[in-house]
Amino acid sequence: MTNLFSIFDPSTNIMNLSLNWLSTFLIFLFFPYTFWIVPSRLNLIYNSILFYLHKEFKMLIGTSKINLGNSLIFISLFSLILFNNILGLFPYIFTSSSHMAFSLSLSLPLWLSFLIYSWIFNTNHTFSHLIPQGTPSVLMPFMVYIELISNVIRPGTLAIRLSANMIAGHLLMTLLGNTGSSLSLLMVNLLIITQILLLLLESAVAFIQSYVFSILATLYSTETN
Repeated sequence: MTNLFSIFDPSTNIMNLSLNWLSTFLIFLFFPYTFWIVPSRLNLIYNSILFYLHKEFKMLIGTSKINLGNSLIFISLFSLILFNNILGLFPYIFTSSSHMAFSLSLSLPLWLSFLIYSWIFNTNHTFSHLIPQGTPSVLMPFMVYIELISNVIRPGTLAIRLSANMIAGHLLMTLLGNTGSSLSLLMVNLLIITQILLLLLESAVAFIQSYVFSILATLYSTETN
């Protein structure tokens, strides 16, 4: 390992084609289990989470005919990120959500589609968003620049937020794990307990970051209406 960040580098390849990115599609292995006549408890818990998200997204998006089915897009986005975050916690499984290539390829097309739709179909509404209500006339030109910059950096902030949080937890667990060979038996036991607690924290972060990513994408879509 030449440097600490090399643990995130794709290492399995055939004919210079990185096969580590195929771990993104491991989510399809879990789909057949949802078609059993008697669903498992895990499936029931996951369905209850999806129904809760559907109600929350529907409340944010609205109930007009043009918004019907939009919540399914963000639920699918949540599921994809969540499965990749959780699978990345297992040993020898490539964490694709820790790379900007993964997170930016999700946030950029969504943001661009919202932006193009709003400028074409809701031009006046989009112009009105550039100047917040109650802004003094002297500050209006500056507010336009500030709002434009904040809109342009949205896909970057979404992608960096997801990747940075996944990288931080993995790096901390790797740093602590590499010190195990030079510790005493008592310290190794403490290290194992610490690693288990960190693993629980990372499991919570996997849920939270997938939820934050999808809910922010939903909020960005509501500005186009």
